[in-house]
Amino acid sequence: MNDNRKYIIQGIFLLVGLIYLLQLFSIQVVDKSYRDAAEHNIIQEVIEYPYRGLILDRDQGIMVYNEPLFDIMVVPSQIKDLDTAGFCQLIKIPRHDFDSRLQKAREYSLVKQSVFYKQLANAEFARISGKLDEYKGFTIQPRTVRAYTYPVMANALGFISEISKYELDRDTTRYYHQGDYIGKSGLESYYEVYLRGKRGKKFRIRNVRGIEQGKFKDGAYDTLAIPGQNLVSTIDIALQRYAEKLMAGKAGSVIAIEPATGEILSIVSAPSYDPALLSGRKFSENFALISQDTNKPLFNRPLMAAYRPGSIFKIVQALIALQEGVISPHTTLECNTALIGCHNSASHPFGTSEDLVGAITNSCNPYFYQVMRRMVMQGQVEDPYQDSHLGLDKWRAYIDRFGFGRPLGIDLPGEKAGMIPDAAYYDRAYGGRPWKYSNIYSLAIGEGENLVVPLQMANFAATVANRGYYYTPHLVKEIGETGLPLPQYEQRHDTGIKPEYFELAVAAMAEVVKSGTGQYRAKLPDIEVCGKTGTVQNDPNPDHSVFIAFAPRDNPQIAVSVYVENAGQGARAAAAIAGLMIEKYIKGDSAVLRMEPYVLRGEFLY
Repeated sequence: MNDNRKYIIQGIFLLVGLIYLLQLFSIQVVDKSYRDAAEHNIIQEVIEYPYRGLILDRDQGIMVYNEPLFDIMVVPSQIKDLDTAGFCQLIKIPRHDFDSRLQKAREYSLVKQSVFYKQLANAEFARISGKLDEYKGFTIQPRTVRAYTYPVMANALGFISEISKYELDRDTTRYYHQGDYIGKSGLESYYEVYLRGKRGKKFRIRNVRGIEQGKFKDGAYDTLAIPGQNLVSTIDIALQRYAEKLMAGKAGSVIAIEPATGEILSIVSAPSYDPALLSGRKFSENFALISQDTNKPLFNRPLMAAYRPGSIFKIVQALIALQEGVISPHTTLECNTALIGCHNSASHPFGTSEDLVGAITNSCNPYFYQVMRRMVMQGQVEDPYQDSHLGLDKWRAYIDRFGFGRPLGIDLPGEKAGMIPDAAYYDRAYGGRPWKYSNIYSLAIGEGENLVVPLQMANFAATVANRGYYYTPHLVKEIGETGLPLPQYEQRHDTGIKPEYFELAVAAMAEVVKSGTGQYRAKLPDIEVCGKTGTVQNDPNPDHSVFIAFAPRDNPQIAVSVYVENAGQGARAAAAIAGLMIEKYIKGDSAVLRMEPYVLRGEFLY
């Protein structure tokens, strides 16, 4: 019995050995494909990177395009008999740099391809391309970098750069690989999935000398790269370039919106930088210089800078009070400076009694102190502290409908919410101690804890221009072949305020430019401009100059917000720039641009 078992086991071993011998014979003699593969070394997977989608202006002019460059790739395990000195001389790098780069590639993978040397220009590629085949393990990979038609709009366009390990680890789609480029900011980041396209793959056979011998299986497993989708932006490039010219040497922002659609015609963050500086081989060097600039050119002021809204908020207060019925269009109140100081003038001396339009025209602080007191303290309950709680939260709910105190949802990353306080905020601020309207009255004139970002103020100007509604401001009107923006940018948002009350606000803003605080620098011949000045406190530094406007009064084509930091009264720098923007957009080449020398000289800056 034991002898039989022994023979059975020996028979099994002999059978297995025979099978292996037959398979080896088949591989080495019968099936030539394995022999051929051995002779031709390894089958190499070559990534074919897609062209990134273009970014166009609203008239289909190219703003951002692709410029071809070339990366030197390496597979460390394939390096054989390398003439290191000759290779270093070929690509013009020192030996220690070569060693560092190769070590990094080995740490990534011995058998996988990775980037050894980035972004050879066309001239460099032409110089080395005929010689690189002499160095086994090294190949050329075509790539592209972003290039720009005009040196404008850097913060809004954004930039691309190599994906970080942090981003790779968090890529749940597993689309990206080390060495890939990804949108890091601006439109490049927000629309990354549309712009990036889809990479292709090619499988090539190379011999032991590294020379390509053809396609593997006649390209049966190859896939084509699919280019990214183009974006048609909402930007009027002529207006954009003009706005950047006006803001040169200043700090602040300009935003222009088409009220009927929410399309952003121009968006400027100043100071800025040339977007071409963050494209190409010198990205890291230039990024370090730009990020260390004390003027903060990477700080996207239209979306991120939070300011007190100042007197512009008086229009919001008027609309809410009218809707709540605590005032009427004809409510007359005295300019009582015992309540709060006022910007008194010859047309608006101390003790003047104004109706609503007059109070907005002359930016009367005591009028709006009393208006908001009526709003906050409506006598819903007898306790004035509890009454203030209820009234403030009702006011805060109205404010939210205008898009203040929260991100509007623009198609750019990094948008800030601003700050509009509610009763809970003051409960925390006062540590549980009682408070009422007399403690928070500075909210009435856009000061105190109120904070807005410039985008919200431009959107408010568009909302008044539309007599009570807005479309979320956005920078892309068409994605690829869809010819449409993202669906959220086609949704109308209503404030819930009656349109007839907005007509009062429009009349008052028209009067501001005709005869009020904005009459000199924002007034234009043949165009009825509606606007409102703001002088935003910035102690101990000079005040910020703020102006919002839209035009024409009927069927408005453009709404603008302008912030110029440390430039004093809103009737000065900001009003002048807003007037020029409106005139340039509506009249084009026929614009007179009377205030341009004043703005370009910057005489208002302290």
